Amino acid sequence: MKSVCIRPNNNNNPNNGHENSSPPPSASSSAPPSPPPPQPPSSSSSSNVLTPSYDMNGYSRKSPSKRRYEGSKYSGTPKKKPRTSKERVPQPKNTVAMLNELRHGLVYKLESQTGPVHAPLFTISVEVDGQKYLGQGRSKKIARIEAAATALRSFIQFKDGAVLTPLKPACNLDFTSDEHLDNGTGIDIDKMSQTELILYVGSIVKKAKLKAKLCSSKNSSTDLLLENIKLSMQNSNKSPLSVDGQKKVPDKGPVMLLYELFTDVHFDCSTVDGAQNNCRFKMTVTVNNSKFDGTGPSKKLAKNAAAKAALASLCNISYSPMMHPQKNLPLPLDDKSSSMELPQIHADTIGRLVLEKFMEVIKGQESYSRRKVLAGIVMTENMNFNEAQVISVSTGTKCVSGEHMSINGSVLNDSHAEIVSRRCFMKYLYAQLELHFNPATANQSIFVRNQENAQYPYKLKTGVHFHLYINTAPCGDARIFSPHENDSSVDKHPNRKARGQLRTKIESGEGTIPVKSSDGIQTWDGVLEGHRLLTMSCSDKIARWNIVGIQGSLLSSIIEPIYLHSIVLGSLLHPEHMYRAVCGRIEKSIQGLPPPYHLNKPRLAQLTSSEPRNQAKAPNFGINWTIGDTEVEVVNSLTGKTVNNQISRITKQMFFNKYGSLVKNLPGLPERKLTTDYGQTKAKVKDYQIAKRELFAAFRREDLGNWLKKPQEQDEFALPE
Repeated sequence: MKSVCIRPNNNNNPNNGHENSSPPPSASSSAPPSPPPPQPPSSSSSSNVLTPSYDMNGYSRKSPSKRRYEGSKYSGTPKKKPRTSKERVPQPKNTVAMLNELRHGLVYKLESQTGPVHAPLFTISVEVDGQKYLGQGRSKKIARIEAAATALRSFIQFKDGAVLTPLKPACNLDFTSDEHLDNGTGIDIDKMSQTELILYVGSIVKKAKLKAKLCSSKNSSTDLLLENIKLSMQNSNKSPLSVDGQKKVPDKGPVMLLYELFTDVHFDCSTVDGAQNNCRFKMTVTVNNSKFDGTGPSKKLAKNAAAKAALASLCNISYSPMMHPQKNLPLPLDDKSSSMELPQIHADTIGRLVLEKFMEVIKGQESYSRRKVLAGIVMTENMNFNEAQVISVSTGTKCVSGEHMSINGSVLNDSHAEIVSRRCFMKYLYAQLELHFNPATANQSIFVRNQENAQYPYKLKTGVHFHLYINTAPCGDARIFSPHENDSSVDKHPNRKARGQLRTKIESGEGTIPVKSSDGIQTWDGVLEGHRLLTMSCSDKIARWNIVGIQGSLLSSIIEPIYLHSIVLGSLLHPEHMYRAVCGRIEKSIQGLPPPYHLNKPRLAQLTSSEPRNQAKAPNFGINWTIGDTEVEVVNSLTGKTVNNQISRITKQMFFNKYGSLVKNLPGLPERKLTTDYGQTKAKVKDYQIAKRELFAAFRREDLGNWLKKPQEQDEFALPE
């Protein structure tokens, strides 16, 4: 017999309404069943217990009498005892009253009642600013308290889960003061972390769908509130988003933080790319009608990447490795900027443009799309990334074999992707200078006549910047670290011999070795007899570019040196090691550079969607493309020529021919005499050669090794007749 209510006169039933339960063991059945428990003093009290059991909510207003009766009845049943403190939410004050201080006229509704009558579970809702909040409890009162607490947590989020206290009502919050933070918990804005401050301010409006009003004032709309928050953060003398003058990575994950700052967040797995035997997921997150993409080897990582991109764009919150405080590396701050970090949104734009351009130009030659390292150079004017142009795209990881060396400059010695992209960039510079051959096209060039320094007839237009993208850390010193170091912000062995050492690539292979382990000076006949042809690592070459520029020695007689504004990596960015590799290891010893040569310190950044580690074997070919080319060029990295055994368009021979044309036709050059020997022509560019020698001397002074040169016979060729 099942019964939905408990009657006093049913005490003869040992199961008391639980006839389906198994009979108790014999030991417990020895309890005397016949003597009934004490009855209520009168029948009217029994009816008071019975009658409210049939009300709409199934809950008795005379519950104290019922509980005394049940406690006496089941005093020997241990399963019925634990129904006390866990059912109630400990609160120093009633959250319902606290919520009423912020919002008046709230209505609590009973959504549902589940569970048996003797242990009901109530669900009550309250609607605040158009958003419904739910609470559950064993009584309606507890459910109301839970619903109010849920609503309050959407407005206020305190440090370390501090208990809620009433928020002081205010109609004109001033976010430049600290008064609104004093709510009985002793919160100090100067002691709050970045995430805590953003959550505290942002969560005030997150559940109102960005339309609710903080108070009854018509002028305190959410849009105005958010604008005041931004202005107060920008104008604050001591920014809470930084520690010791440096930004701090948020404490929470990007997806959680995005959900706490915004209500209109939707993730969608749009495409899955299975190219190169690496499954890549693409997630698109829509936040306030703006879409952001993220990719990764799993849906979780792709989702994190999309959330990072959204936070970087909407809130200027960065999870970049550059955000970690560097204890052993005080990243230098120059007069023009406060950080060596390129803004995350700009870094993502650069990486996306290069990847999209690669997919575009490789169409029709998909068989050569296999790659391990991808690089490219992007140009911006006045840092306008909406109109940024991709100048070059390249792939490759190998160097020429010693037996294919050329004495007339017709092969590519180094086919690493970033080196090839820089050579493509030099081809672009020649084309831009050739626009000055015709006065009608001179205005289209990125160069203008230099009226300030006659030694360099041409210079870049003001505001033109170049950004190098590499999908991984450049080989050499920038990559000699463990990607899973326990403390990535601290170099535990800064004085280790391997730190900062010049390193060389090995012909036809991958990886680098310190120059002190190499064979020293390279000779032509020695290489032909079997000695390995060695080439300086990409990290060392980038460090060289940050002294002498990326324009090359020949063009240095015509234009001022050009430096990279930023270097963006797709993966393996360790701020300390990367900074040391590209400029830090010689900054204290470099001296005597002739102006305008100087030590350039490029901005550094890593994409939010990190490139996966590619375990496939690197191909023996690489592609290159420069803006203006109709198709990509595929080069056999081992022979230094195209796959069709033709001379590449970015070899020394091709550039020397273009340089000869510039000397003959470019207006404004003071000297038209051209030395026919390639090596002698380079040696005549005095300031460039001085800067290069000072670079080599700086490495020696730091005891980092001697720069290893190719056999000099490679440069002893002349222009064709």
